Amino acid sequence: MEPLTEARQALLDWIAEEFLHNSWRGRRLVAVEGADDGHAARFADDFAAVLADRGQAVTRVSLGDVDEARLRRDTVEPFRAGTLPGAADPDAVLLVDGRRLVNDAVRGIWHFTVWTLAGDELPKAGVNVNVDVTDESTPKRYFYDYCKLPASFGERRPSETADATPTASATPTAGAAR
Repeated sequence: MEPLTEARQALLDWIAEEFLHNSWRGRRLVAVEGADDGHAARFADDFAAVLADRGQAVTRVSLGDVDEARLRRDTVEPFRAGTLPGAADPDAVLLVDGRRLVNDAVRGIWHFTVWTLAGDELPKAGVNVNVDVTDESTPKRYFYDYCKLPASFGERRPSETADATPTASATPTAGAAR
């Protein structure tokens, strides 16, 4: 692994401080996603290394395109149970990258989320941190007026390779408040 530039190290340290300030113990789950899978995976690798340097037990997983059922069954539940390889420590951090990790359906799984963007991409509303990685050696934390984004912006549809496991949907019952 190449040494981090001073600017990349500083940004990762800042984000690690924020994450650890708010989630300092217990089994913690972190998702890193972006429109470009390579940028997201590299950022997740570097973030995992920074957390490990701070004494955190980190379990690092790249998931690719995943649906909610498979994410919960194959990754989240085994991590919470301590049976996912490398996750025996009760204060472990699960740090994953993949696609559709910060969609509304699964956003509540994570203690912390990062969206990487490059070029003309828009940021993702509803994540903890947006990072502009257009120049990966000098990434920048990206702040945006999210009121300008449409409510549905950023939801990712399954790719043709993702599992098409159907999930139950809630329907209101008669007399339910609307």
